[in-house]
Amino acid sequence: MKNIAVLVLAAGKSSRMKAIKQLVKINGKTLLDITLEKAKSVFPNDVFCVLGGNSDKIKNEITTKNITFINNAGFKRGLSSSIVTGIEFLKKNNFNYNVIFILLADQPCIEIEYLKSMVRLYKESPSKIVASNYKTKYGVPAIFPEKFFSELLLIEEDKGAKELMNNKNNDVICSEFKTNLIDIDTEEDLILFKKSISK
Repeated sequence: MKNIAVLVLAAGKSSRMKAIKQLVKINGKTLLDITLEKAKSVFPNDVFCVLGGNSDKIKNEITTKNITFINNAGFKRGLSSSIVTGIEFLKKNNFNYNVIFILLADQPCIEIEYLKSMVRLYKESPSKIVASNYKTKYGVPAIFPEKFFSELLLIEEDKGAKELMNNKNNDVICSEFKTNLIDIDTEEDLILFKKSISK
């Protein structure tokens, strides 16, 4: 089994939320802690979190333990910069990971079983990208083998890894496990989400 590092991307500046998005709470837990805890339940010792905006405040309030934080000084350049920063950090520090599993901090409904199903799929087809299926496009969470790292290092702006995945249909596979991929970007998203889970 190759070594998998989980990169949780949480460097956004929360421009569409009237608060620090990573720290808004759902059922008493921050949005970022929800994702970090799920990631750690699958990979207890291999979770890295890329921060940018409000990083000191976020680090002080996160309760999940044994997380390696990575600072993305260029976070204003968009999501892609966090992926690049994360991969460069792993390489620079000789962590010897040859697979990365990218998660976003703002998808609180994704189930642990879904993440595990993606890992199982990767083990069956280790040369493929294991992506999430958004019906008309691929997105994250997604698992990338090392052979795609050089291309990930070239991505720019807010496109993240979507464009790379969607240009490589023959290299992408998806889990059949169904999960809710909703993301929380605005205060309205958060209010609607809280209402949906209180029913």
